[in-house]
Amino acid sequence: MTAGLSIDAAYAECARITKTEAKNFAYGIALLPPPKRRAMSALYAFARRIDDIADSDRPTDEKLVDLGAVDRDIQQLADGVLPRDDDAVMVGVHDAARRFAVPVAAFAEIVEGCRRDSTGAAYATFTDTEAYCRLVAGSVGRLSLGVFGHTGDPATAARLADDLGVALQVTNILRDVAEDRGMGRVYLPADEIKRRGCEPDLSGPPAAMADLVAHFATVGERFYRRGLPLLDLLDRRSRACVAAMSGIYRQLLRQIAAAPGSVLDRRVSVSTSQKLWVAAKSLSGATP
Repeated sequence: MTAGLSIDAAYAECARITKTEAKNFAYGIALLPPPKRRAMSALYAFARRIDDIADSDRPTDEKLVDLGAVDRDIQQLADGVLPRDDDAVMVGVHDAARRFAVPVAAFAEIVEGCRRDSTGAAYATFTDTEAYCRLVAGSVGRLSLGVFGHTGDPATAARLADDLGVALQVTNILRDVAEDRGMGRVYLPADEIKRRGCEPDLSGPPAAMADLVAHFATVGERFYRRGLPLLDLLDRRSRACVAAMSGIYRQLLRQIAAAPGSVLDRRVSVSTSQKLWVAAKSLSGATP
């Protein structure tokens, strides 16, 4: 590059964003060789940028304008064009897409999911919730697969990555029930909320809410079982990365399943020692 940020400086900033904002994700990508680790940090930083637009407290119309601008950046990146050479995230993603088979256009699915967040979309059934999960997390699985590489049928690998993304996002939804409720967001489907006698805004009753959370913990577990065969299609280091990230989130889901009422007033987390244990097991080839 003759102007703007150097690639090394861009990746360093993407790594800083990842380490600061996504500690669970960072445990996994630390197990990758440096070129893949750098690429994954750039993909995460861009996904985070999109999420931050939707999560800001700015007016909805301003968010939608910004998301539209991101769509234009994605189109340029998909065309092999660097939108801005002074933007660390753009430089990082552009370089990652040159080095690996990253389906950059899939970022547009994250944008669409964030539009739904910004406009207060409702989810009538789990089919609707699952579609949202595939937009914001299945897409990340498929983007990541472009960096990891894989053996076997590409359509099968993409489907497994998508299913694993749904598992991770269902876990996020359950972990963040209280936080999302405070933002006026409800991702769990209205039919199951009503069936269990919960309030539409998930404000209670506590016993019914715990039952609702427990039900969707079993749904999340089912998607882990569906998606984890992806590990068999990856090389050793990529497998370790995916196993670590999935293992940490699956451990989180199991904690939620064991005490489903715990998420109603606080954010449940996995301890640092547990994360290190999962990462070590993953590097040894264990399946979470």
